[in-house]
Amino acid sequence: MDEGTRILLKVARLYYQEGLTQQEIADNLRLSRPKISRLLQQARDQQIVQIKIVAPFENFTDLENKLEKKYNLKEVIVVNVKDSDSRSSVSRELGIAAAKYLDRTVQDGDLIGFTWGSSLSVLADSITPENKNNIRVIQMVGGLGEPNTDIHAIDIAKRVAIVMNANLTLLPAPGIVGSVEVRQILLADRSVKQAMELAPQADIVFVGIGAPEPNSLIVQGNIMSWDEMKHLIDLGAVGDIGLHFFDIQGNQILSEVEDRVI
Repeated sequence: MDEGTRILLKVARLYYQEGLTQQEIADNLRLSRPKISRLLQQARDQQIVQIKIVAPFENFTDLENKLEKKYNLKEVIVVNVKDSDSRSSVSRELGIAAAKYLDRTVQDGDLIGFTWGSSLSVLADSITPENKNNIRVIQMVGGLGEPNTDIHAIDIAKRVAIVMNANLTLLPAPGIVGSVEVRQILLADRSVKQAMELAPQADIVFVGIGAPEPNSLIVQGNIMSWDEMKHLIDLGAVGDIGLHFFDIQGNQILSEVEDRVI
């Protein structure tokens, strides 16, 4: 074994097996710290050192990386759901994961938007109480469903604001109204206008994604009739975010329903 290979192996063992720092190795071998750093990189380049990451639990990092690259996303979090056929189980697991993401990413001064839904209700129950400076929570869609339910947009925004000790901006209007004329009147209201102007400035928004089906929250909560929903399905709707429906390619479905949404 030549001297170069010997010192390469020695440095690698001291660093990866013995746990010495690069500076400690440099002092012991009377080499410079930059030299030790180069030797460690050389050991990896020559595959003398091969690093293997062993997750202690089930994870989906490979799938997350593929999705991030395919769709040019900053971060994807894939959630394991024990019972994927159970709506409540899916909502719970997604909500808990979203709460952890919120805890990790929200920074001082952020404006955080929320729509509505069962997953976001779980999020509101699962976030860690932590005082951030100058946080504001904003309701991003008008009130939907029974006002006393915990999936209501107002209720979710209020609960999150309380836990985070944040300022709160509500959208005091229904999520969907009976006509375009009523919508225009409501949009002229000072409080509604204030929320609508503030919403596009949000730094991060947490939204529920709904499916157009007979047992959806929108139909079961009498927010829209099944006939209205069926019409959107006929136009190609496969899901919605805050009552904005989209097709299989992610394109927004334009209809008279869209014109009545706040």
